This record gives sequence, C-alpha cells and structure tokens, in this order.
Amino acid sequence: MSQVRNFDTFTRAIIALGGNLLSQAGPPAVTLNRATEDLSIAGVHLRWVSPFFETPCFPKETGPDYVNAVVVVSTDLPPPILLNHLHTIEYKFDRERKNRWGNRTLDLDLLAYGDLVLPDHRKFNTWCGLNLEQQATRTPAELILPHPRLHERGFVLVPMARVAPDWRHPVLKKSVLEMLEDLPPAALEGIREIETLEIRTLATVYVD
Repeated sequence: MSQVRNFDTFTRAIIALGGNLLSQAGPPAVTLNRATEDLSIAGVHLRWVSPFFETPCFPKETGPDYVNAVVVVSTDLPPPILLNHLHTIEYKFDRERKNRWGNRTLDLDLLAYGDLVLPDHRKFNTWCGLNLEQQATRTPAELILPHPRLHERGFVLVPMARVAPDWRHPVLKKSVLEMLEDLPPAALEGIREIETLEIRTLATVYVD
C-alpha cells in the first residue's frame, strides 16, 4: 500500500527559472517546461508553477529577452543538496557558466528555503548590500539565502507573487506583495505574461 506524504513535515522552497538561449530541448519556454518536469525527485515535490513571463534581458541590450517563472516545491533535502539538484538540471540543458550575468539556456536559482537565513545574517547583509558593479564581479563561495537580490528584481517578484504571495522575507520582514509594491516602475517595465497557447505551440515544434 502506498504511503500518503505529509507535506507539513517538508520545507517550502522557492525556485526561480529563467533562460534566453536555445537549449537541446528548444527555445526558453520549452526548456523551462522540461526543467520543471525534472525538478520532482525523491525528496522534492512540485507544488506550484507560476505562469511564464517574457522579460527584458538584464543587463539591458546584452542579449535576447528572457523567459522567467517561479516554482514552489516541498522538500526534505538540505539546501546544499537541493542546490546540487538544480545545477544538475541546468547542465542537462546545456548551461555554461562563463560570465556572471551572461546569456544562458537555463538558470535555476534557489530563492528561499522556508525562513532560513544562510550562512548567517551578517554575511547575508554583506551580499545584500553590494552595489551594481560589485554584484557583476563577485560570486559568493557559499550558498546565500534568501537570494540576496530577489527583492530588487521584477522578473523574480512578478511570478513569485503568483505562487507564494504570502512568503515573508526573514531579514527584510516584508511579504512578496510588499516587496513588489516597493519596486520602481522601471523594474517592471517590459514584463509580459506568456499565454499558455504560445508555450504549447512552441512545444509541438520541439518534440523528442
């Protein structure tokens, strides 16, 4: 007899997906679809998937527009193991890590793991306080949670608000909706929800 999982004993983890280059699966929307399917393994259970959004490339005019989404999973994997799982999926879809903000086939970012702060509040605040130039040139040697830039990015908060509007930032003490309201209009410019039909049409062209 199969056992019924009690997800109350699992942690809610929030993951951002994005890409702006073709992968072996196809265009970015198809890649995100396939990557979402690959998230579910033992110890990781997919709960919610946001709509997909087309967003301007960041930094501006450095490549094609992105497709972005956010998913919520329930997991009992420790954060580093979950992050390794995300990296495995990225590499499956041809991810190459050359430049800090370079174009990519697939990017999977662990945004939050419950209300956990890693490695500690002091180091989180250090990375959260970096200016734009420092962000472009420095990469942390350890996992920082919550993601130190999530509160600044419309392409993260817009889809995140669809699947985890009540999540509260454990350091900033604000909900996703409150952080979204705090964004300047420029951070939301050009973000467009992609119709499901558009994604299905792309998927029919890139059938295995």
